Amino acid sequence: MNLHAILSRYWGYASFRPMQEDIIMAVLEGKDTLALLPTGGGKSICFQVPAMAKEGLCLVISPLIALMRDQVENLRKKGITAFAIYSGMTRKEVMNTLRVAGNSNCKFLYVSPERLETSLFKEYLPSLNINLVAVDEAHCISQWGYDFRPPYTRIAALRDELPDVPVLALTASATPLVQEDICDKLRFSSPAIFRQSFERPNLSYSVFESDARINKIVEILQKVNGSSIVYCKSRRRTKEISDLLNMHSIRADFYHAGLNQEERNKKQESWIKNNIRTIVCTNAFGMGIDKPDVRVVIHADVPDCPESYYQEAGRAGRDGKRSYAVLLYDDRELYELQQLPDARFPSLQDIRTVYQALMNYLQIPSGSGEEVYYNFDLNDFLKKFQLDSQLVIHAIRALAQEGWLSFNEQVFLPSRAGFITGKSWLYEFENSNPALEPLIKALLRTYEGIFDQQVSIHEKTLSYLLKKTEPEIVAQLKQLHVYNIIEYVPVKDTPQLYLMRNRVKAEHLQIKTADYEKRKQQYIERITAQVQYTRNTTDCRSQYLAAYFGDNNTRPCGICDNCRRQVNQELNADEFERIHQHIIQTLNTQPVRSDELQQHIKNISKEKFWKVINFLQAENKVQIDEKGFVRVVK
Repeated sequence: MNLHAILSRYWGYASFRPMQEDIIMAVLEGKDTLALLPTGGGKSICFQVPAMAKEGLCLVISPLIALMRDQVENLRKKGITAFAIYSGMTRKEVMNTLRVAGNSNCKFLYVSPERLETSLFKEYLPSLNINLVAVDEAHCISQWGYDFRPPYTRIAALRDELPDVPVLALTASATPLVQEDICDKLRFSSPAIFRQSFERPNLSYSVFESDARINKIVEILQKVNGSSIVYCKSRRRTKEISDLLNMHSIRADFYHAGLNQEERNKKQESWIKNNIRTIVCTNAFGMGIDKPDVRVVIHADVPDCPESYYQEAGRAGRDGKRSYAVLLYDDRELYELQQLPDARFPSLQDIRTVYQALMNYLQIPSGSGEEVYYNFDLNDFLKKFQLDSQLVIHAIRALAQEGWLSFNEQVFLPSRAGFITGKSWLYEFENSNPALEPLIKALLRTYEGIFDQQVSIHEKTLSYLLKKTEPEIVAQLKQLHVYNIIEYVPVKDTPQLYLMRNRVKAEHLQIKTADYEKRKQQYIERITAQVQYTRNTTDCRSQYLAAYFGDNNTRPCGICDNCRRQVNQELNADEFERIHQHIIQTLNTQPVRSDELQQHIKNISKEKFWKVINFLQAENKVQIDEKGFVRVVK
């Protein structure tokens, strides 16, 4: 089956987006490939289509459990066999998944980077017949980037086991320094590198200085119809702003990582289906969500780097229609942003203090704790140890980046159950408890091996099979647990702290100081770039963001606040109208190349010509095709 047939059959698209087919061809030619595709650029197609065109399976390395599960579910809906191995699965479940993946027609296996290092994964690796390794969110491999995750640096060790398998690294946001580091860390030699333009011609960027944020947000949402996102820095503000928007008759809800999994799913689904218009959220929201009709993204607070801002703002207008990205700020906030590096990078002594408090809070004996998950209530910890919340958060981040532990607020550990009684007593119990017998039978028939060990179960599946509500199933499972028939562990979606190493004495805890200081310097530079973007009142915002990521070939967008301001300042109404009419009259009969069109207009600068062209293009009055021909939109 050829590539277009695969694309059409499984994804329903008639053609590839720009650069997708080139990336796919490089992969099929066995080249190591780095693909920089902006948010919404269709990265998953770039590894899913070539994997379907080859024998064997594609190993997808991703840091996000929710994203893994969503992609696996979507692939299965298309009739494609896919599995995921993520945190919280038992050894038996991991073994079973790896065995099935190796002995079936499995095409995609999603794993976290931590899994690659386990002896169990290495044991099954030769049986998997891997044809491609796809590294999603590849910027996480660089400690000079904005989202460094140490396990990513060890992905390259996989190449020793799979020397002839190409690697495709994908990211939406990486500076030239990070791009170089990705290629280095993944041991790319002569890689094929594809950088799609960071230009978003339909997305209008604007920045407003505002003391009354909620009034400005309401004003924007009243002017721009359609689905919207409002990003905030704190969980508390998400609810405050959501409540205020509802008071102004704008249907809104709030979302952050402190909500349980069921609440997050419900709110997200309601927004995707347009039952609510505006989701007010922290940066925990948005990853992997492909909602094309978002008309406006508002940042109520200034992000700390252009990478975050570009990704979050880029969730607007994925359908190609005019959309808006609005950033609100005040001078006090920018001053506080510039003070962040000292807070974000605590001293070694402060890190040691927090580490010792964590170990005491979790009651971990010295020399133990490695590879164990612990429930971790941050608020309770802060209350008991009287530590500053920001110090603790940033010390935990430093400990994670140094490979001591990891903290995940959105970890998902599925429900588990296993029988702990003998068969003869179970038979007697069923006879004396007929109300519980259907559930016992359903567990035994649905979950292979449940009589011998704990396995993952799904309460929703059981409720469907038994025609009962989910709360009724949970209540009965708890009854069986109380009666010592099964051991039942309900789903965990509470924050989890995972130890990567055994506990050591605080004074023996070390960090790589030189790298730590360099990461701090890189952070200072990212903040400086974000502050410059915010304060900039002259340069095209789209050009500024593109140049930050090394894309220096974009034209002024013509639709950001600065471009509109420049047009108003440099072109008077008569001049604009003269150029406008000349362009339309010239194009009335046939399309004309842009350079020839400019020559038709006498005594006008190239800059003014392009300002009018960009304005007309933004207003959808003219279009420019890939060959440079300008035509009137009928």
